[in-house]
Amino acid sequence: MKYGLELQENIFAPWRLSYIAYDVLKQELKSRQLDHGWNDQDENDFIHLLDNELAKVYDFVNAKLSEIDARILYCERTIQTLQKNRNMASDANYSLMDEALTEILFDVNDLSKFTRVNFTAIQKILKKHDKWTHLNLKQEYVTKLRDKPLDKQRFDVAIIYISALHDICRNRGQQTTGNSASGGDQNAFERATAKYWIHPDNITEVKAIIMLHLPVLIFNKDKKYEPSDAAISSVYYDNSNFDLYTGRLQRDEGAEAIRFRWYGPTENKNIFIERKTHHAAWLDGASVKDRFRLDEKNVNAFAEGRHTADMVANELRQKNLDSATIDNVHFIANGVQTSFKEKQLEPILRAFYNRTAFQLPGDQKLRISLDTDLTFIREDHLDGKKRRNQPPNNWRRTDIGIDYPFNYCDPSEILRFPYAVLETKLQTHLGQEPPAWLTSLIESHLVHEVPRFSKYLHGACHFFKERLPLLPWWLAEIQADIRKPRAENFGLSRSRSFKPLIDGRYRRAMIEEKERVHQQAAVEGVSPPSPGRRQRTNSTQDTTGAWRPLPKDNNNGYSVVSINNKDSSPPPPPEKSNSYYANNRSLAPEFNHSNSNYSNNINNSNNNNNNNNNSNNGPTYNKFLNRMWGDKREQGFGKNVDGDDDPYRRQKVKVRVEPKVFFANERTFISWLQFCALLLTVALSLLNFGDATSRTVGGVFIAIAAAVAIYALYRFEKRAWMINRRIDGRYDDLWGPAVLCTLLVIALVVNFYLRFR
Repeated sequence: MKYGLELQENIFAPWRLSYIAYDVLKQELKSRQLDHGWNDQDENDFIHLLDNELAKVYDFVNAKLSEIDARILYCERTIQTLQKNRNMASDANYSLMDEALTEILFDVNDLSKFTRVNFTAIQKILKKHDKWTHLNLKQEYVTKLRDKPLDKQRFDVAIIYISALHDICRNRGQQTTGNSASGGDQNAFERATAKYWIHPDNITEVKAIIMLHLPVLIFNKDKKYEPSDAAISSVYYDNSNFDLYTGRLQRDEGAEAIRFRWYGPTENKNIFIERKTHHAAWLDGASVKDRFRLDEKNVNAFAEGRHTADMVANELRQKNLDSATIDNVHFIANGVQTSFKEKQLEPILRAFYNRTAFQLPGDQKLRISLDTDLTFIREDHLDGKKRRNQPPNNWRRTDIGIDYPFNYCDPSEILRFPYAVLETKLQTHLGQEPPAWLTSLIESHLVHEVPRFSKYLHGACHFFKERLPLLPWWLAEIQADIRKPRAENFGLSRSRSFKPLIDGRYRRAMIEEKERVHQQAAVEGVSPPSPGRRQRTNSTQDTTGAWRPLPKDNNNGYSVVSINNKDSSPPPPPEKSNSYYANNRSLAPEFNHSNSNYSNNINNSNNNNNNNNNSNNGPTYNKFLNRMWGDKREQGFGKNVDGDDDPYRRQKVKVRVEPKVFFANERTFISWLQFCALLLTVALSLLNFGDATSRTVGGVFIAIAAAVAIYALYRFEKRAWMINRRIDGRYDDLWGPAVLCTLLVIALVVNFYLRFR
């Protein structure tokens, strides 16, 4: 599809005049070159026109952001008034504020799409300009784009504030209790982990959907949130043989990944030494992630072995920490230093990203993180270039900060990952099952599942491909377009009157229906209906045998091989399930009147199922994965906007249409045209070589041929439209052949009548 048509499809109608005039700019390029050769005056006029369009878009974004900030501030003050005045703190008032926040959230989502669409349009028109004029305006225009950046980071700040206010409304004026910094004990539970890629076009919508159910996790609520708070940087260690890389890729027993991580700016003095171990021997084969904190001034000494594990433990004793914590940190520090000494580890690369985490404070049942702006930067000295020389052999580079996109960095030393990475972590040792809204999200068009995706493995295989014998399987998918056709009645959309819709329904109707169902269940003394789930086997980070590394061959190509500890034939790459899901599954969370009820919302009313299913001591890891999706349909909440009241109406999972489907439609069209051509040949012969009667019949045949040709074109276009939109309808032609036969019979009857009357 040409970008001009794609742009028209993505335009939000109320803001139509604020979009970049792509067609006008394109027409300027064409018309001026048709009249004469492109000259300096044409170039200046085009740049002036492009500057005006950029300024128009930039000013509109700033105006809408100011409007959004003012609306958020108004909601914040109103909610504070409700909290202080108990007479006003009714459920109805909190519901009204929640609806206002939902409206703002939809505007943020629309503005994010508006910004990205226009930024892409500018890039496209610059590329087209350079192609047609053989100039290099795209490179020269970078400075102007930096002066008027279409920056999405500002949307993240708005989402954070909306999430905090939405959380207060959800709890009816009460702050969510719990320790936001909880979760430091990485060994406390088993977790089912799955990873997905998110296309940049869908990032804000995915954040908004998750935020409707889980609040954004803020570790320090006493500090005003800043964009730099989302930054996470990690320096990964390995040796020149890449033993840690190979072990993690092959999932060897005891394979390690060691990284030094810090949060926020590089001035942060708290460095976390982290180690991931696959099937740790000291935990009876369980995989584990453990870490401890170290002052930045001691990191170099620790990596070199001068700051020992005993010294780290003594520092903790001086802080009067409990002996169990000290022993655990000593064990981790000693193990990391042993690996440094035995494997000759050194810094290899840095991974940077901005993380938005979603979790109930103090509740580790479900945690979701979304990493954007993922960037890999070389930290090694393997090619002889000293990158960490201030001070010499420092543990990290000092010339790199957190100012994405790092335009000052050497292009050969940086890789900007094209997608965001969504990671879901769900407890399994307590029989925790995924809520229905998460089930719907991960099966939707917004995400692309990539089992066992690893940031370090991806960065290492990009920079050091020539040194590595094996490559991860997902490299074959990195160049593919992971966007899918939008699912019907899922996600955030708007009605014809531009009212916010969640899963194709109005939010108020959904909330009222939910409250009515729960009230009826309470009166009858039964549990509310459990939302349906479909059977699905989800990939996790601890399931063995799912790697599909790509070994090098002698021709510098790559082919697929199987590497598995237990089985020589790992499963093929994952594909989206072709099962159906109920299109009335709600994205909106329930309004509960206590924090405990809100916490139970994570379980999504699955406790009544667990009473029957959890008769054992608890589901095993794989058993949990097999039970992630049930086969019940849920009762619809609210009324569908399209007027379909059937609660069991099924929606099809979108799949790629095979090219042969389009070719079959085209062959049918050509067959009809062949018949028209034959009929037209007969008609022309009668007109040119017949008498008066023959010419009359020839005219009738020409009319029939023209009508059939027009009808065939109509059917061809309609079928193509239905195929493109995956519409479930009849593709056969019920009336066309019958009408055609009738017309031919009538023409023959007219012919005999005129000839033999």
